[in-house]
Amino acid sequence: MNIKNVVVSGGGVLGSQIAFQTAFSGFNVTIWLRSEGSIERAQPKIDRLKNIYLETLEAMKTNPKAYCRGFTDKQNLTDDEIDELKNKVESGYENLTLTTSYEEAGKDADLVIEAIAEDPEQKKVFYEELSKHLPEKTIIATNSSTLLPSQLADFTGRPEKYLALHFANEIWKNNTAEVMGQSKTEQKYYDEVVEFAEAINMVPLKLKKEQAGYILNSMLVPFLSAAEALYANDVADPETIDKTWVLATGAPAGPFRILDVVGLTTAYNIVIMNPKASDINTTEGKIAAKLKEKIDAGKTGVNAGEGFYKY
Repeated sequence: MNIKNVVVSGGGVLGSQIAFQTAFSGFNVTIWLRSEGSIERAQPKIDRLKNIYLETLEAMKTNPKAYCRGFTDKQNLTDDEIDELKNKVESGYENLTLTTSYEEAGKDADLVIEAIAEDPEQKKVFYEELSKHLPEKTIIATNSSTLLPSQLADFTGRPEKYLALHFANEIWKNNTAEVMGQSKTEQKYYDEVVEFAEAINMVPLKLKKEQAGYILNSMLVPFLSAAEALYANDVADPETIDKTWVLATGAPAGPFRILDVVGLTTAYNIVIMNPKASDINTTEGKIAAKLKEKIDAGKTGVNAGEGFYKY
């Protein structure tokens, strides 16, 4: 595999996780961010992830149930082996670079993983500028949850090296990476991204063709949308909806707990892509309004300390 230098664009919930997991796995990682303010917002997420990794690894010494698949595929580690992983956390943290410079981020990038907002116009502008600063070798992958790579491929200037690499949230535990090409993606670059996913302790899930929402979100988004509709139409409050799901299915978390982890800004960006969301009298419009109210109050989810729940 030729990938050594990785750029992650965006320091949100998943962008920060992808960057940290990749650095922990021994790659050179730069996080590209839009502004100095974005850097200030991203750094606490990186600090939090460092603490989560270290605390979870320490817990693994006495509690086998604390084991996370994203750390290693080996279970029942010795204390010395766990301490070696903790050293990798510290090393990865120290070697992360945060920048607002396209030139600095792109100059020797082997792989760029785009994880900016779910807004096609923002992504187009980003790709068009990024393409001016990348060497010919660079592969670009999008972590977009809802957009098809074929919608954006031509804006990258290298559609044969462009595909989707989609991660689940809390990737140190839920270590899946959905790999989805588009009609212009060359197989050798698809295969290299699959190999990269394995190298950062992910399980690559290879899609045979484009599918909006991939595998995971094709199932998850309708589930979350159904819960949001119940809330928006005043059928029940989030706590009752979550309780219903957890008690009836045995699931560890209900949809609104999941939305807090995903981040309410991401949920809002997804719902407003539906034209119906512009009409406050529709279910989609009501969902958008309720999410916007929380976002405006700073209650954007786990990373903010409060969303539908307090953390």
